[in-house]
Parts: sequence; C-alpha cells; structure tokens
Amino acid sequence: MDGCVFCQIIAGEVPGHVVLETDDLVAFLDTRPVFKGHVLLVPRTHLETLPDLPADLRDGFLAAAQRLATGVKDALGAQGSFVAINNTVSQSVPHLHMHVVPRTKGDGLRGFFWPRTKYGDGEAAAYAERLRDALASG
Repeated sequence: MDGCVFCQIIAGEVPGHVVLETDDLVAFLDTRPVFKGHVLLVPRTHLETLPDLPADLRDGFLAAAQRLATGVKDALGAQGSFVAINNTVSQSVPHLHMHVVPRTKGDGLRGFFWPRTKYGDGEAAAYAERLRDALASG
C-alpha cells in the first residue's frame, strides 16, 4: 500500500533490520524500541488490524510470534517477553503488527506506558544478527 512504511520495509524500499522472513510474514526491529531487541511481526499483505487477518494466515502468524518470543530469550538473555497487538487505537502504523518485546524482571516497564529507547551506531544490526542466528538454530 502506498505510503505504508511497513509495506516499504517488506518491499525493500526502506531499510529495516529483518530478523525473520517467511512467504507470508516479515519480522524486523522496531526503530523506536521499548527495549533493544523489540521486534515487529507483520504480514506481507497489507492488512490493518487483527480482525482483517485471514484464517489461513493465523496459525503461521502465531507460530512466528512464538519463535520470536523464544528468540528474544535465547539471543538476548531476556527472561521473558511482552507480546501485544494494537487495533486502530494506539496503532502508530495502520498495518497489522505484533510487538515482541524482550523483558527482564525489574526492567521498569509498567502497565501500558511504553518508554522508548534508541540504538547506538551499529547496534541495531548487531541485535538483528543475534536474533537471526537464534531463530535459525531454533
């Protein structure tokens, strides 16, 4: 879809630190992560919300989310993860996306207040590589 930054990342028109790709899905690092290693999982087809996701993509979408939740633990030493989808309200990009955020006890995340951080030079590429390696072996 014209103007959708996620569609542009999927098409390779906008750079993104991709960590997982399937025929139907792409996962890449959030450019404004809650914590470093925060991944967004999106369908390749432009869909706006979870209710728009066709039945034939549901299992693959959830299976990829499971892989990513495991991947952030294995690759980044997280103790767990926070997994969430916004539908319309608080959805900063109108393209279905699932957040997979690495979590560690005492990390300061409380409720739905999502502080944001930034990657330093070369840091996003290093995080993406660690995640890709963990996902390839798992």
